[in-house]
Amino acid sequence: MGPLQGVKIIELAGIGPAPFAAMLLADLGATVIRIDRPVPARLGIERPLEFNLLLRNRQNLSIDLKSEAGRELVLELVQKADGLIEGFRPGVTERLGLGPDPCLACNPRLVYGRMTGWGQEGPLAQAAGHDLNYIAVTGVLSWIGRCAQEPVPPLNLLGDFAGGGLYLALGMLAAMLECRTSGRGQVVDAAIVDGTASLATSAFGMHAAGLLGARGTNILDGGAPFYDVYRCKDDKYICVASIEPKFYAELCKLLGHSSEEIGLQQDRQAWDTSKEKLRQIFESRTRNEWCALLEGTDACFSPVMEPDEAASHPHLKARQTFVEVAGVTQPAPAPRFSRSAPDEPKPPEAPSERSSLDALRNWLGEDGANRWSGQIARTGV
Repeated sequence: MGPLQGVKIIELAGIGPAPFAAMLLADLGATVIRIDRPVPARLGIERPLEFNLLLRNRQNLSIDLKSEAGRELVLELVQKADGLIEGFRPGVTERLGLGPDPCLACNPRLVYGRMTGWGQEGPLAQAAGHDLNYIAVTGVLSWIGRCAQEPVPPLNLLGDFAGGGLYLALGMLAAMLECRTSGRGQVVDAAIVDGTASLATSAFGMHAAGLLGARGTNILDGGAPFYDVYRCKDDKYICVASIEPKFYAELCKLLGHSSEEIGLQQDRQAWDTSKEKLRQIFESRTRNEWCALLEGTDACFSPVMEPDEAASHPHLKARQTFVEVAGVTQPAPAPRFSRSAPDEPKPPEAPSERSSLDALRNWLGEDGANRWSGQIARTGV
């Protein structure tokens, strides 16, 4: 059932980092009820529901948050909740009558999680934006990319999900733990700019110490020949990350060369030459041939798997890192727990009269569900 069994979370439907935070909590056993709009908002990148994996493991309600009945139902649900997640621009839930003040008045132990890009305050708080904008202003985007080239957008993994949804989930869990001692809920202001900056704490420390040069010239950003990606004979890719001298020596030995022949590891003046030598070596064999020679050794080597290949990699297959749910291959819940293991995910479901009543019954009990059943059957809420 997962370690969060018994925890109840309300999710006001949004996109990106907010549903990711809700998914993380639901994957670990929390009961998450997602409140969708009656009419889709057409935000984000649309896709068929079964492939919108961030919405897995939810119970669903369709509620018009602008209606009085909708507001009343949400506040009734809040009374039974441990947490609430919303990802609107600052002030939206206040205008709906569902901001922190009325919700905490209904339930003083509630943890009210707010997910935004810019945060609840600041000159840009009301500005539109997406992942790329947020990681850009933190300085983090400037570190990502090849030397003398433009910074490279790293999907929306760094801002939306790592600096956003993951920090919201962590913050809400911390606030729920604190509530056990204080008996009081609170607001968690999770801003992607704050989370992304926090993720980069180590890099900012290295920058302050003068240990980071221009983009693409450093050990961990593709500047070093022993920490980079290389094309193989079959146009597939491998990577090496032999940072420590003993691992670099092992890589060179397994490639049939001495470190002097390929290039002394810490001789930055020789890095371009060493990289070209490694490029020629790795282009001489296929990815599978390099895997047979190097994978599992102390050379710190890995094949670069395509998304369609990842689930079949022997290590990930052995760990069941990916699972198939309703015909869709997807990552399994993480991390692992020795005793309270999470269940296999349930596929995303669209709100319906049946699912709405089931969700209310589980949340408010039979009597509570019956009080709303007539209105749900007639018009929704």
